[in-house]
Amino acid sequence: MGALLLAAVAAIIVRATLVDFYYIGSDSMEPTLNPGEGLLVNRTAYRGHEISRGDVVVFDGRGSLLPYQSANPVDTLLRALRISGDDTVFVKRAVGIGGDTISCCDAHGRLLVNGTPVPEPYLYPGDAASEQEFTAVVPKGRIWVMGDHRSVSADSRSLLGAPGGGMIPVDRVIGRVERIIWPADAARTINGKATE
Repeated sequence: MGALLLAAVAAIIVRATLVDFYYIGSDSMEPTLNPGEGLLVNRTAYRGHEISRGDVVVFDGRGSLLPYQSANPVDTLLRALRISGDDTVFVKRAVGIGGDTISCCDAHGRLLVNGTPVPEPYLYPGDAASEQEFTAVVPKGRIWVMGDHRSVSADSRSLLGAPGGGMIPVDRVIGRVERIIWPADAARTINGKATE
């Protein structure tokens, strides 16, 4: 019994400080991440390091995206069973960092970061970079996030004009997605540009 308790405490400490595990409950990050997949999240990725454009990040959505929480029944069940962690957690791609100007779209339908078109090989097939035209300046200490399945993603674009303008405070970022570890036959590494 003592060994089980010690193992449980060790697991809690590891999940709170080093790595964590979350399930994907929506299709907003397809094809990079798919519903039902389990993510390994590196909680130490940004200790002493800045978030990079293109990183797939997990963040606490309270005060930003929480009103757009997924109602996917699988996600709801996993949360109820305490398998997927806190129900305020979201997974998106960091498209802009503090000081960036993000706009969409240019004459070729591409997303622009600081006036330069961004290659986005991770976009869901057939999706535009954004159906919604916008220009946003990202304040220092915040990031602009978007889902890879742009046509179904509630992300920073959803809150343009609202307090905070859809920008996520960097201190709300829990960590960077490193790997898909479940199911085993879908295991793969995630990097900042696409999947490997």
